[in-house]
Amino acid sequence: MDYKRRKKKNAASLWLMLAAIVALGLLIWLLPSCGSRTDGTTLVREGDAAPDFTVEMVDGRTLTLSELEGRVVLLQFWATWCPPCRAELARAEQELVGRFAGQPFIYLPVSRGEERATVEAFLRGEGYRFASGIDPDEMVYGLYATDYIPRNFLIDREGRIVRATVGYTPAEFDELVHAIEEELDEQ
Repeated sequence: MDYKRRKKKNAASLWLMLAAIVALGLLIWLLPSCGSRTDGTTLVREGDAAPDFTVEMVDGRTLTLSELEGRVVLLQFWATWCPPCRAELARAEQELVGRFAGQPFIYLPVSRGEERATVEAFLRGEGYRFASGIDPDEMVYGLYATDYIPRNFLIDREGRIVRATVGYTPAEFDELVHAIEEELDEQ
């Protein structure tokens, strides 16, 4: 009798724990700075000149956007704690890094509000091959937006924003890949 009672109690505890994990996941997904939102938080629009910046990369070198003129740049703001960002980073690793290698294209993910050690450990743990910028004080992010990640800004060879997205959906990512292809096809 005691065995059956303990087994039922353990099963109920597992279900409660599962429900708590799902609720926590939904809470993180709905946080005001992570997920798909569209409101007045984007500071630059399609057609605008991309604000210039210098960002420190995880490996310690620096990169300045204006020095990338002549190349198509996908600037992506993300964070290690953001589930949609993680999904988008995985797609970028699979569908952008190798696909556009050798072309005048730069994938420039920039971690928003996190320290180097956190970003470095995350990238290493996931096995990502791309370099990432770090923006612990959100100085670079603040040139482009006031809230919400992930965010993408596709910048053409002349330094103009040709596409700006907020959040992540598979369909929107597919459209972004197509936009990159179109920009690379333009001579």
